[in-house]
Amino acid sequence: MRVRRRRGFLAVAVIALGGLSPVGPAQAQVQPAPDPVIVVAGTGAAEPAIPALDLTLLIDRLAADGYTAFVFYLPGQGLGDIGTTSAAFAPFVDQVLATTGASRVDVIGHSQGGLVARYYIKFLGGEPKVDSFVGLATPHQGTALANLASLHGLVDCVGYTFCQQVVTGSSWLAALNGDDDTFGSVRYTNFATTLDLIVVPYTNSFQRSPGAVNVVVQQRCPLHVVEHLTLALDGTTYSGVQDALAGRPVTLNCLAL
Repeated sequence: MRVRRRRGFLAVAVIALGGLSPVGPAQAQVQPAPDPVIVVAGTGAAEPAIPALDLTLLIDRLAADGYTAFVFYLPGQGLGDIGTTSAAFAPFVDQVLATTGASRVDVIGHSQGGLVARYYIKFLGGEPKVDSFVGLATPHQGTALANLASLHGLVDCVGYTFCQQVVTGSSWLAALNGDDDTFGSVRYTNFATTLDLIVVPYTNSFQRSPGAVNVVVQQRCPLHVVEHLTLALDGTTYSGVQDALAGRPVTLNCLAL
């Protein structure tokens, strides 16, 4: 896979760390490498001129924690059919697995990126290839069309397919969520903020099935200010993402920058 960053469909950031962990003066034990992590960007994030949508900080944090990290930017900035976008994500995952030699990946989906990942997991054969899913302000239960009519101030998305799909109560979401919205053996963790003005109400960022872990940042850190776009760049939220990726109970460091 060609490792480079460019505007458009496949913009990939790859950073790898790893090594041996000493366990005694005369022996060393090879630690298993963590799953590679794919960050699935949200709507409009392929536009690098918008600082709030720049995922470099998240990638740098993952790299510092020893993860090989990749970014999948949504084709056409995510304005088309989410199922079609997910079909483009499927070969990207296969490329990551082939490049790293891993058997599974962890996925962090910001906003619409979380729906893309979940569609891939449920309908496109992705379940055995994904170990852990982390949703950041993902509209699992949809949102009001009025809040999407001027998404991020970037596009008037009324009439775009993805807008119709993420309206609360849409048939598309009904099919995705079904009777159990935590499909398969994947670990599901979601982070939401009470200050979200895109996913309204913010609790629509939750998965409803018992297998999901749903975290509201302000319930753990009442004075913390973070909104929909910046949740992916927020240090306090990332402290919880660290736990989710490691399979630990989620805690938040309210003082993390």
